[in-house]
Amino acid sequence: MCGLPPHVSDRVDAPRGPNLSAPTPASPLAVRYPTAFVTGASGGLGFAFAELLLERGVRVWGTARDAVRLDFLRGRSGFTPVVLELSDGHAVQDAFERAADEAGGAFDLLINNAGYGLFAPFAAHDFDAWERQLNGMLTQTMRLSHRMLRRWLRRGPGSGAVVNVSSLAAEFPIPYMSGYNVVKAGLSAFSESLIFETRGTDVIVIDFRPGDYRTSFNRSMSATAVFDDQPRLQPIWRTLEANLQTSPAPMRAARDLERALLRGRSGVVRSGTFFQATLAPFLSRFAPLAWRRAAMARYFGAT
Repeated sequence: MCGLPPHVSDRVDAPRGPNLSAPTPASPLAVRYPTAFVTGASGGLGFAFAELLLERGVRVWGTARDAVRLDFLRGRSGFTPVVLELSDGHAVQDAFERAADEAGGAFDLLINNAGYGLFAPFAAHDFDAWERQLNGMLTQTMRLSHRMLRRWLRRGPGSGAVVNVSSLAAEFPIPYMSGYNVVKAGLSAFSESLIFETRGTDVIVIDFRPGDYRTSFNRSMSATAVFDDQPRLQPIWRTLEANLQTSPAPMRAARDLERALLRGRSGVVRSGTFFQATLAPFLSRFAPLAWRRAAMARYFGAT
């Protein structure tokens, strides 16, 4: 998610100085994906993705709405900051095209991660707020993927990867986050479409579905939260807060994604706690929809 920089404990240690007596061999990840474009690199999962890629020797172009937010990565060897405002489609395209030219014509890896949450009853917000969320997080993600695939087509045969950071909310919608749920379900459907279209090529598409991670996601969301119906919303908000406080650090998600990229296969990758990423999806396959809805209501303390 695109938010404030994560806690220091969420970051990997900075790399030590090089061993001047011998060249450092390139990591398997850098060999397969020498260059990467990561949206929402200023905090949370995006920051962890960017840090891990840099640690592995991948050259990273990372984006944020404000260049100051990228100060935590600025100066790192191999990192290039990119100012990207997802509300402006033409600006998104122009910024990406400039960065791709800098990278040598095309990136080897695209991680569509930028996004944010809106917590409110659907009718409580002006519809413009929901429309902006869908445009920024879904439409512009599709635009970036479109530009990337176009460049790969011009480049000719070769490998590459598109990672769309969806969410387990695509399978288990979060109450009072309708826009976020729609975006994540849409990203998963979009990924599935690309997986089919890229069959038989060296392009892989990963639908990456994280659960709760210890980031600033809720702190960023709280500024726009609307609690019109206090008795119903407060228990759900408390559950969201409690889940984030006890969830894993973002670097775990980055390592899960690294393993998926090195496998070199398209598909769905779930990441998070055993309950969220493994047990709940497995059990939901066999549960009737009414049972799943009841379990979700109980889980969030909804009455």
